[in-house]
Amino acid sequence: MSEVDDNAVVHKSCCASCGIAEVDDIELKTCADCDLVKYCSIKCQKEHRPQHKEACEKRAAELRDELLFRQPESTHLGDCPICMIPLSLDKQNSIMASCCSKLVCNGCTYANQKREYEGRLGYKCEFCREPTPSTDEQCDEQRMKRVEANDPVAMYEEGFNQHKKGNYSSAVEYYTNAAELGNAAAHYNLSCMYHHGHGVEKDREKEIHHLEEAAIVGHPDARHNLGCIEEDDYNIVRALKHWVIAATHGDDDSMKALMDAFKRGFVGKDVLAATLRAHKAAIDATKSTQRDTAEIYFRLNAEFVGNFNLLH
Repeated sequence: MSEVDDNAVVHKSCCASCGIAEVDDIELKTCADCDLVKYCSIKCQKEHRPQHKEACEKRAAELRDELLFRQPESTHLGDCPICMIPLSLDKQNSIMASCCSKLVCNGCTYANQKREYEGRLGYKCEFCREPTPSTDEQCDEQRMKRVEANDPVAMYEEGFNQHKKGNYSSAVEYYTNAAELGNAAAHYNLSCMYHHGHGVEKDREKEIHHLEEAAIVGHPDARHNLGCIEEDDYNIVRALKHWVIAATHGDDDSMKALMDAFKRGFVGKDVLAATLRAHKAAIDATKSTQRDTAEIYFRLNAEFVGNFNLLH
């Protein structure tokens, strides 16, 4: 074992400040920001801080990058809770149920509507089977019930509604509550609020923090924006890492950014080809015969309603 390894073992088996060993009833706690040292008390941690600060900050940054650049298993949207096929990044291809806060793909919504129509059944939620609300007021009432139950998705949706109305302070409050419960979309929208100064003071550090939190759990738009920020700061290697991860989840903007980087000589042909294949595979994974049928149905239905409104 090397001298460096020996020192590491000593630091982890003894208090880094006073040197007391972790024996009998003495319990040492690892530094909250890094995994390098342990302390027997808060007093020792404070006393050792000046000596440990530089190494701690360096290791904390390394751990953050390990987490940040780890490939998420899926996007933040996950799978449709009914057909269990990955949800499309196109928001028009899924519907949010206000009664249960479940995001259901259009294919399952179409199949449920078809079943209800053919069986002359009452309209109910595809997932939880609650009666479908017939007015916006009923939708709002259902969503607020979910908010009161600490549902992060409902909190985000209410924040988004307040955002559209221009009630930025209220939107920030709902987004913050949802983000604290791990909602990636709320983190992303908070980054936008801090970028534009809507409801909060402009703050680049907080903007990046919320983008990172969203990207870590698979939000492609957040990941793409981080890549753009890194490119603006001339950190092209970090920018490319972000775009590759986002593109492999089907993000078109990140794929375009990589193709542009390829033209400028920053990306190798093999890397671009592999990412293109992964990008196509991610998009293909969101497709199904039922979803294709639903797309045709909803498009024709929209065209019919549009033509009917023109005639009247």
